[in-house]
Amino acid sequence: MRSLAIIVLAAAALLAGCERPPVNMVQHGYRGTGMDQVYNPRTLAKQSALNTAPEAAPAVPADGPKAGEVFKNLKVLGDISAGEFTRNMVAITQWVAPVEGCGYCHNLENLADDSKYTKVVARRMIEMTRHVNSDWKPHVAATGVTCYTCHRGKPVPDGVWFAPAPGKKTANFIGDRAGQNAPAMSVALASLPNDPFTPFLAGDAAIRVNGTTALPAGNRQSIKQAEWTYGLMMHMSQSLGVNCTYCHNTQNFGNWNESTPQRVTAWHGIRMVRDLNNAYLTPLQATFPANRLGPTGDAPKLNCSTCHQGAYKPLYGAPMAKDFRELQGGVAVAVVAPGLPPTEGTPTSAILYFGVGSADLAGDAAKGMEQLVASLKAAPAAKAVISGFHSASGDLAQNQDLAKRRAFAVRDALKAAGIAEDRVVLDKPVQTEANPAGEDPKARRVEVALK
Repeated sequence: MRSLAIIVLAAAALLAGCERPPVNMVQHGYRGTGMDQVYNPRTLAKQSALNTAPEAAPAVPADGPKAGEVFKNLKVLGDISAGEFTRNMVAITQWVAPVEGCGYCHNLENLADDSKYTKVVARRMIEMTRHVNSDWKPHVAATGVTCYTCHRGKPVPDGVWFAPAPGKKTANFIGDRAGQNAPAMSVALASLPNDPFTPFLAGDAAIRVNGTTALPAGNRQSIKQAEWTYGLMMHMSQSLGVNCTYCHNTQNFGNWNESTPQRVTAWHGIRMVRDLNNAYLTPLQATFPANRLGPTGDAPKLNCSTCHQGAYKPLYGAPMAKDFRELQGGVAVAVVAPGLPPTEGTPTSAILYFGVGSADLAGDAAKGMEQLVASLKAAPAAKAVISGFHSASGDLAQNQDLAKRRAFAVRDALKAAGIAEDRVVLDKPVQTEANPAGEDPKARRVEVALK
C-alpha cells in the first residue's frame, strides 16, 4: 500500500510539469516542418483580460493656445494645444497611477515644481514613447505604444529587470556558475544562465548558436555562449506566449531566408530595447532613489515582457497610439547647441530625422529648422554643410535619390528663411552601415554642420 502511494505521488510530480488537455495547435509554416504554435485556451483566457486596452477619451481640438504658453516649466508636449495636453495628462494618470492620482508625479501645490523624481522620470518616459513611435516603426509599425503598453495601471511596470547581485563563488571545480542551475522565471525556470538581459539587452553581445566558420578559424560560438542565447530565446518565447517556430523554421533555425517575417520584427525589437535601456533608462540611475535601484545599484530596465506581457503583440495589437497624436512624435529632431552661434573650433550641428520614404520637413522638424536658421543668422560667416544619409539595404539608386531629396528639402528651407545660397553646401549622399533586415531609423536623417 505504501509502495502504491509512492508511485502515485511520483506520477503526480511528473505530470505536474505537463499541461492538461485540451490544447490548441495552429500550423504556422509549411506542412511537415513541425512549425506549430501550441495554445492553451485557459492561459489565453487569463491573458485576454490582461491585454485589453482601455477606451480612449474623446479627442479635443488641436487649435487654440499651445500648452507651453499656458503651463509653466513644460519641457515636453509644449508644442500641442492646451486642451490636448490636459487630455494627455488625464490619460497618463489613468494608465500609470489611477490610485495615486496626479500627486504621484506632481507637487499639487505647485505643478511646475520638479522636486518629485517621478515627474522627472515621467517626462523622460514621454520622450522615450515619442522616440519609439517615430523612430522604431520597423518594430512597432503603425500600432505604436503608449504609457499603458507597459504600465497597465501600475506605477512600476511588471516586466522590469536589474543586473543580479554577483553569485557566490565556491572553492570547488565549478567556481562561478554564471547564473546556471538556479532556475528563474527570466528563463522560464530552465537551468540556463538566468540573466540574458545584461549581455544582449543592455550590451550588444552577438546572439548566435552556430558559428559561421569551422574551428579553429575564428569560431568563438562555444556551448557556453549558446546557453546564454538560449536563455534569451526562452525569455522571448515566454514573454510573447509563443513557440520558437513563431520566428524560426525548424528545418534551419539560423537561415534568415527560411524564417518567418516575425524574425525580422524581433531583430529590430532587440535593438530597440538596447537603445531604450542605454539612452533613456540607464541614465536615470542618479534620478531614482535608492529603494528603486537594483541589488547592484542600477536603474530599472525593460525587456520583451515589459510591453508584451504574455501576448504575441502588446494588447493583442490594439492601436492605442493612434488616439494620441502627441505621443506619435512626428518627425524627430535632435539639435546640438540649439540657437547658439558656433564658437571657435566648436561647430554647431543639427540632425533631422524623416519618416519612412518621405522627404517632407513638417511637424517637429520646423522647430529644428528655426533653431538652425537662428544659429546661422547669429554667425553670418558660418556655412551650413548638408549631408543626406541612406540605408545600405534596398535599391541603391532609389536610396541615394531619397537622401538627395531630403537634403534638398533642408537646403530649400534654409534659402526660404533668408540664408544666402553661397552659405549652403550640399555633400554627396552618405550610406549608413549595412542593415541585414528592414528599414534603419538612423538612415533616415540629414545632418547639418555649421563650419
